[in-house]
Amino acid sequence: MTTETLDFTAARAPTLAWSDALGLELDFMDDTHREFVDLLGATEMAQDDELLDRFVDLIAHTEEHFGSEDRWMADTHFSSSNCHSMQHNVILQVMREGLKRGKEQGDLALVRQMAHELGLWFPQHAQTMDAALALHLRGVGYDEATGVVSKPEGLPQGEIHGCGGSSCS
Repeated sequence: MTTETLDFTAARAPTLAWSDALGLELDFMDDTHREFVDLLGATEMAQDDELLDRFVDLIAHTEEHFGSEDRWMADTHFSSSNCHSMQHNVILQVMREGLKRGKEQGDLALVRQMAHELGLWFPQHAQTMDAALALHLRGVGYDEATGVVSKPEGLPQGEIHGCGGSSCS
């Protein structure tokens, strides 16, 4: 990454907009992802005096979003130590560090760069790791509201390690 900052003007569009390509055919996951994309766009488009507040909102959503996915993985025998969960932890750690630097050092350019980079990262994450999880959740008949698995015969014999998809082992 270069030390250049991106030119964020009022006419600039968010890096990422919701599209059907991000949909995983699992309503509760798609709703969460749509909210993430909306909050990310609001962060990218925020004026300087609102940027940190929007980033705080995005982090709060992302903590809940990733926490939910991690719980779904635990409920359905995706290992809680898999690379999907580890990626969640790394992303949140980086976001929190960016917020700290934004607040303590006034580094708004860093926060804007992070929001932009999240917009580039998210489609890959959703279309690989989250897609594998969504397929698994549908296969076991997972009810996110209750944590009940309606097709326990679909659960793996042991925990699924890696990310559960073909993109990692």
